[in-house]
Amino acid sequence: MSGSFRARRPASPPPGAGFPPSTGAPLATTRFPHPREDHLDADARRELASKGLSPGKLKSNIPSGGFNITSGEVKLLIGLVLLAAAVRLYRISRPNSVVFDEVHFGKFASRYIKTQYFVDVHPPLAKLLITLAAFLFGYDGHFDFKDIGKIYEGVPYVAMRMVPALLGVATVPLAYLTLRALDCRATTSLVAALFITFENGLITQSRHILLDSPLIFFTALSMFSWVGFCNEDKHRPFTDSWWTWLVLSGLSLGAVVSCKWVGLFTIATVGFSTIYQLWVLITDIRIPPKLFFRHFAARALCLIVIPLIFYMTMFQIHFMILGSSGEGDGFMSSEFQHTLGGRGMEDTYADVALGSEVSIRHLNTQGGYLHSHPSVYPSGSKQQQITLYPHRDHNNDWRIVNATHIDPPVISESPNGLRYITPGMRIKLFHISTEKMLHSHDIRPPVSEVDFQNEVSAYGAPGFQGDANDDWILEIDEAASRDRRDREAVKRLRTLRTKFRLRHALTGCYLFSHKVKLPEWGFEQQEVTCNKNAVRANSLWFVETAMHPDLPADAPKVNYRLPGFFAKFLELQQVMWTTNAGLTDRHLFDSRPDAWPRLRRGINFWVKDHRQIYLIGNPMVWWLSTLSVVAYVAVRGLLILREKRGFKDFNNTTIVKYDNLCGFLFMGWALHYGPFWLMGRQLFLHHYFPALYFAILLSCGVFDFVTSSLRPKVRLQIAAILCILAIWNFSKFSPLAYGTPWTKKSCEAAKWGKHWDFSCNDFLDDLSQYNTGPAPPTVSKAIVQTTISDPHRGNIVVEDKAAAQRQQKQKNEDDNTSIFIPKVEPGRDIFAEAPVKDIRSQDVPQPPKLPKEDEDKLISSAYIPSPDVDQQGINKGKVGEEIVGEGKYIGNTAKDDKSQNNAEREASEQSRTQTATPLSVEEDTAGMDPVVPPPEAKEHGPLGEADAAADKVAKELYPEEAD
Repeated sequence: MSGSFRARRPASPPPGAGFPPSTGAPLATTRFPHPREDHLDADARRELASKGLSPGKLKSNIPSGGFNITSGEVKLLIGLVLLAAAVRLYRISRPNSVVFDEVHFGKFASRYIKTQYFVDVHPPLAKLLITLAAFLFGYDGHFDFKDIGKIYEGVPYVAMRMVPALLGVATVPLAYLTLRALDCRATTSLVAALFITFENGLITQSRHILLDSPLIFFTALSMFSWVGFCNEDKHRPFTDSWWTWLVLSGLSLGAVVSCKWVGLFTIATVGFSTIYQLWVLITDIRIPPKLFFRHFAARALCLIVIPLIFYMTMFQIHFMILGSSGEGDGFMSSEFQHTLGGRGMEDTYADVALGSEVSIRHLNTQGGYLHSHPSVYPSGSKQQQITLYPHRDHNNDWRIVNATHIDPPVISESPNGLRYITPGMRIKLFHISTEKMLHSHDIRPPVSEVDFQNEVSAYGAPGFQGDANDDWILEIDEAASRDRRDREAVKRLRTLRTKFRLRHALTGCYLFSHKVKLPEWGFEQQEVTCNKNAVRANSLWFVETAMHPDLPADAPKVNYRLPGFFAKFLELQQVMWTTNAGLTDRHLFDSRPDAWPRLRRGINFWVKDHRQIYLIGNPMVWWLSTLSVVAYVAVRGLLILREKRGFKDFNNTTIVKYDNLCGFLFMGWALHYGPFWLMGRQLFLHHYFPALYFAILLSCGVFDFVTSSLRPKVRLQIAAILCILAIWNFSKFSPLAYGTPWTKKSCEAAKWGKHWDFSCNDFLDDLSQYNTGPAPPTVSKAIVQTTISDPHRGNIVVEDKAAAQRQQKQKNEDDNTSIFIPKVEPGRDIFAEAPVKDIRSQDVPQPPKLPKEDEDKLISSAYIPSPDVDQQGINKGKVGEEIVGEGKYIGNTAKDDKSQNNAEREASEQSRTQTATPLSVEEDTAGMDPVVPPPEAKEHGPLGEADAAADKVAKELYPEEAD
């Protein structure tokens, strides 16, 4: 037994596996007293084979990052950069109008330059780069980027488009170098670079003020840096070059996630690769725990801490620039808003008592202040509107009035005689500027017409004390009001500290608001209702400012506690996340992930002057990359099956090399594509572009494997054929990328997919027609004839001009683009729904009082008796009237609408028209809250037309008064 047994020596660590020698000379052992520097034992050879390397490839002078680039390849890279620049910068100044989402990202650059705060679902880095280019070329932020097709005036749009274009150019050499670092041949790397150069979708996306080109560039830079680090780590860790590549990887990851949150998928790709590396280290018994901890700490520092610091730094710059109040204020908390210029607030009284003049804010939606203005609802009660308004304004001011029949409890008395507001107190809210009460009744709101919602309005008249529908009971929410700084906040109403609900005394519903905007007649302000099933969060309110004439100047005062950077940063991340998940509305050109690898549908970017820009990929590049993904999955599954059946495929160094290479790229593709299947939000074809980058590299990796056994000349010929096909596909669809002239015939011939919905009808019949300007499509010149009968001359054939006009009209309708393709529209910006007009209210004369015979038609209309009116006649109301009190006020129920005759309805309509004439949106340009002008003022435009219509009705109803 002892003669046949041979003890195996202990495994020796491979070179560079964490045991670097103390000197440059190799270590001598008993077995090898004079070792050669290139000697590898069995364990080292086995490790090299597992990495797809052969012993002959181990060199003592490995270049940094493993990039063994020759001088000829450097010249080749220069040529590739020039070619990519020519392709992407060709006619970049055309079109000279807004294209697709330039509506949003160009507008954001304007906001940056004007330092006006805004909110976007994407992090700021790419927008900051575009803004920097605009600022350096003298842009002042005056252009509004309002509509697709709007001509640029005084905007350095070429400089702004150059930022994504140049980053798109830089992506081409990064693809080449990444594959070379993955040990692919120069021919394979050249094919990948040319595929990306002539990929129509990437070209189209990089030629406009959009964020996807910077995203793809930083994704490519992250992969390039990480592959370089992995090569260094295989050679010798913890060297200067090793640290350089690792830090560069961290900075690149920070940059990619600072462009779009899709960069998190890139971080996940590097993260999984890092976990695999650490797993190999921790399972190697030759690696001591201390050395493993060094590897772990280095990666955690550079791949977690550095990207996080970079990401937060971009937001710090974002906050520093956007220091002024802007259209994004309404999406942030009150504390956040008061850090912005123009939104600061002076200290206000902490105590709130009966008679205090207060401004009340909604807690949950950040919709703004409880607000009213002279305009009325177009339906329902047709009383004065109650809304949430996001800006400070004197129309947000209310006075708290006692509505109880007995005095408040003695405990609520203050030392100076004021009566504080305590839980359960019955109050009224008096709108100071219009002298009306906050009011609710059993009438459905104009927008949220559901049974559990009641309308909230402002009701009353000067000198009128109000009715029971004006009464509200205050309920303090103790859980939301607990504050260590103010323990009285749960006992009585305190400014800023107490969160409360207002319950309607008669109906039991709660004052409520949600993220529903009123139409134009409500100036797109947020709806306020009285909800019987109110969600707690949307029915909480707080007092922001309070003033009482009897409070001394030295009374306790409070103010917002301004948040620091970290609080603002976390709040903005939450707003971005919530809003991004809420982008579920459909778009004309949205698509789902299953359609992307098949290139099933594109996006219409721009249509004008018989030209079109349509985002569509290079079919050959696109489908070949998808086929490569499928081929890798199939082959990998076959190899696993063969391994289970005893085959030793993974002992082959070639198989192991390409399995690692293609597996890494496939993981990148899957992590950038798979998560979109879990998203219910609005998605577009361009969301696939980061995954497409990995798919293109994977297709070239598959090409390198398939041609690995061929002669170099044959491999080069195959590569040339693939590149020629890619360039031919690019040229065939290039008019859609550049917006250049195209013919209908060529367009129809290029419709390879039945779902490709670019409009061939937009193009002219012949290219020569483009030389004479934007000529319409050729139409038939045949004269339309008809026959008429004449008693003297018989039948006469004449030209039928009417029929010709109808035929021409029909022809124009047939040529209309809308028949074939929907209207071009940008992607949805949910933040644009915030009121962009900084409207302010202004004092205007009150609308004329309604005639007494019409007052009883309004629900809960005020009635002031005059001396010559028979008091008994007051009680002789129509059927359905509710007479409350002693003739002080009269209220009608909803049943009155059915009993009124036509004349009364017309008179009521006339009165309503005189009370609130609609104001056109175009007139709201002075930053003022829209108000109703007095009816005597006759103006031109829509307002004057409404007055003329009202006068016409009045003359018909009251001819004696018209004289």
